[in-house]
Amino acid sequence: MDVMENRKKLLVAGILTLIAAGIGFAVRGGLLEIWSAQYGFTMTELGQITGGGLVGFGAVILFAGFLIDTIGYKRLMLIALVCHVISAAMLFAATPVFNASGKEAVYALLYWSMFIFAIGNGICEGVINPLTADLFPEAKTHYLNILHSGWPAGLVIGGVIVFAKGLVAWEILMATFLVPVAVYGFIIAFETFPKTAAEQGATSYGGMIQRLIGPFFLILLVAHACVGYVELGTDSWINKITASILSSATLGTALFIYTSLLMTILRFFAGPIVHRISSLGLLLVSALIGALGLYLISTGTNVYFMFFAATVYAVGKTFLWPTMLGVLGERYPQSATIGMAIMGCVGMLSAGALGGPGIGYKQDYFASHQLQAVAPETFARVKAPNENQFLFFPAITGIDGAAAGMLGDSGASIESEREIAGDAWGTEKFEEPRKQYEWWQANKAYADVDAKPVSEATLYGSRMALRVTALVPLTMAALYLILLLAFKKPEHIEEEIVEENEAIGAV
Repeated sequence: MDVMENRKKLLVAGILTLIAAGIGFAVRGGLLEIWSAQYGFTMTELGQITGGGLVGFGAVILFAGFLIDTIGYKRLMLIALVCHVISAAMLFAATPVFNASGKEAVYALLYWSMFIFAIGNGICEGVINPLTADLFPEAKTHYLNILHSGWPAGLVIGGVIVFAKGLVAWEILMATFLVPVAVYGFIIAFETFPKTAAEQGATSYGGMIQRLIGPFFLILLVAHACVGYVELGTDSWINKITASILSSATLGTALFIYTSLLMTILRFFAGPIVHRISSLGLLLVSALIGALGLYLISTGTNVYFMFFAATVYAVGKTFLWPTMLGVLGERYPQSATIGMAIMGCVGMLSAGALGGPGIGYKQDYFASHQLQAVAPETFARVKAPNENQFLFFPAITGIDGAAAGMLGDSGASIESEREIAGDAWGTEKFEEPRKQYEWWQANKAYADVDAKPVSEATLYGSRMALRVTALVPLTMAALYLILLLAFKKPEHIEEEIVEENEAIGAV
């Protein structure tokens, strides 16, 4: 079968890989409060778990990009399938590991489960971007946006799934991403994939890399690092943060579903917009709208305003990631395999190593400083047992997630767990829950005093974290403006120069 005849099936398979990634991402975001309360994680630790997944994602995108021309699209996708299954299997060991070995052990298990999940996602991302550009050369930016509609669609599905938390074990909810994984696995097993430019002999690795060397691509990489930070790094936290602002986990999840659905729909209309204002023009406008949206969310106080602010933010971030890939595909068509891999790697590494942990650190920083200022005695009771540090910023002691959770529900969950455990409570299996119970027994007399300032400090930390993050899309806007003003050469002039150099070398 001619691969161009089945390109829509391959596009559907690509969309399904992103739906699987989106489901896993959204469900994980909706489970942060459960993990915090059940295992005692601080915000920074939660950020490191979510960030670990994104770091793995980014590293593998680059690795996969360099392997495509030797292993091929199909074999890489089958490897991704195996990674997704292994990651799901690891989740079901989390609670037994926690009960037997404590917080550090379950932290490691969740981190590596997310990391392996991200390896599968990274392989898929490394394959489907250049694959889509190859399949639809006549409208790369448009179809890359359609491809990436799978991501917010997965977020919508995952957001709906999160409504079942408390009714269904979180491990089962997290493993639901295996449904689209099974479908894309069936498609790739029976379909034919196209050959890359390198496989066809049209270019070489050296030629692909040579085309990319220059200030345009360097600035594009810096901008994409910012995209990863502000889009995926923020999305790791946005469900939890909006739930905190609205004092309702249900409303926070509903808001997340709404914005993701809006993004899914809008990404089908990138083509006509790009035709009118260009890809870089769309990126500039999107960055400015995204910055405004983040600031508005940080100031929200009621449901109606928050839906308005979230709409602004969603419109701003909708086109960023796929349109960045489209810009590269348009300007460097024969270097798409390597170029998109490098860009995807930089974006994901930024989201994982900077965005997730950085936004978590900012929440801990502002929340702990606020609580120390207004209620130092409360802070002394609820502070985490360990310090957290982010890059070169000062080490801080955040608010213990388990303590905040017990104050939030007046100890109901831990009291229930103590009752259910019965005679087994004194065994090694319940060592960590026993520590939490002991903390509650020692501090529940202060619960009426501590609950309000802890809640207020946590909310303050969430607002300030988003407000500071709004500076990132403003930086992106400045970079896009530089690209628009400083690089007005025809789209493929770099391609022509390199082809001439290769021809001279061949002679």
